[in-house]
Amino acid sequence: MSQISRAAKAAILVSALGYFVDIYDLLLFLIVRKPSLAALGIPDSGLAEYLFSIQMAGMLVGGIFWGVLGDKKGRLSVLFGSITMYSLANIANAFVVNIEQYAILRFIAGIGLAGELGAGITLVSELMPKDKRGYGTMIVAGFGIFGAVAASLIGKFLSWKTAYIIGGIGGIALLLLRIGVTESGMFEKVLKHDVVRGSFLSLFANRQRMLKYLYCILIGVPLWFVIGILIGRADKFGIAQQALFSPDPGIAIGITYFTLALGDFAAGALSQYIGSRRKVVLYWQLMNLAVISVFLLSKGYGETYFYVFCAVLGFINGYWAVFVTIAAEQFGTNIRSTVTTTVPNFVRGSVSIMTPLFLFLTGKFAKGEKDLSGMIPAAFIVGAIAFALALFALSRLEESHGKDLDYNE
Repeated sequence: MSQISRAAKAAILVSALGYFVDIYDLLLFLIVRKPSLAALGIPDSGLAEYLFSIQMAGMLVGGIFWGVLGDKKGRLSVLFGSITMYSLANIANAFVVNIEQYAILRFIAGIGLAGELGAGITLVSELMPKDKRGYGTMIVAGFGIFGAVAASLIGKFLSWKTAYIIGGIGGIALLLLRIGVTESGMFEKVLKHDVVRGSFLSLFANRQRMLKYLYCILIGVPLWFVIGILIGRADKFGIAQQALFSPDPGIAIGITYFTLALGDFAAGALSQYIGSRRKVVLYWQLMNLAVISVFLLSKGYGETYFYVFCAVLGFINGYWAVFVTIAAEQFGTNIRSTVTTTVPNFVRGSVSIMTPLFLFLTGKFAKGEKDLSGMIPAAFIVGAIAFALALFALSRLEESHGKDLDYNE
């Protein structure tokens, strides 16, 4: 068994802490959207959806920007540059006085939030021994997910301004840990060769590469169907399903992400044990289909029933670490950062496609203007499409566990 170097351990530590703050800031808006808009005297008449879409648009732009930069200038430049950007944006977010400022800062924060995970996973993947690579990415993604739990607790018990400031200061403090983190040797080796680095368009240069890139995105889309559609609208699903209480989206997000982190550790460890990424993703997706179906058919449930479902859904959506590891392992060093950074952000951005479809279908199945019962069949249809595409894409990807990553496209 290969030994893990000090450089790899340092990269895992900083990447995991960075992703913790990243997820904290990413989910914080969903948790404090109502009190923050109310404090600004702005009625929440669709503006929360607007601001979240602005943030996601920033992440799509940032995913491409940071991904290309990581292949051209190095993984470390992206890791610390992205942390700096989203930290400063979130501190500034605590002092907004109107919706225009709020939107601008959510866009800037979105750009910053797009870079950390991809850079961290790329760096760790290239520094870790190939037989232990999954453990490194498992720790980064698994520990980082707990940032959502922190956001849920802080957003619930502290003011929205304080919550934003805490996230920003956490990121700035993290920059002090950069000592001891070194650049990837694989990237430094690429610099010595005459090879094109960080060309986003090269992903579409031939059919095989383009399809492989698309498949990497599609296998992650069900994750954000659950988070963005089911959990993000927990309160409205409660009404549609005639729940005996009003679900709190903040608590739902906190519970879901806590068990999602546990699921990440379990999926990552299992993929190492059985020597397969694809099988683990398949197991988790099939469990997802079964649990989501039961949840959508539920009615008149109580508080315990609902939050137990959140916990179960979180755990079986915990294949995020394996998913991003698959993306990192599918492509060469000269374009690995571009892929590993853009893929998870396009998955997050898929919410911008699923949400309008979901809302359209909800309206089609609704029995009246304010009737929410149409959410159930709409969720079934959107979820079925997401999982069908994901399972097909998974069947087309090659197994990447233990693959040597020291090569160029």
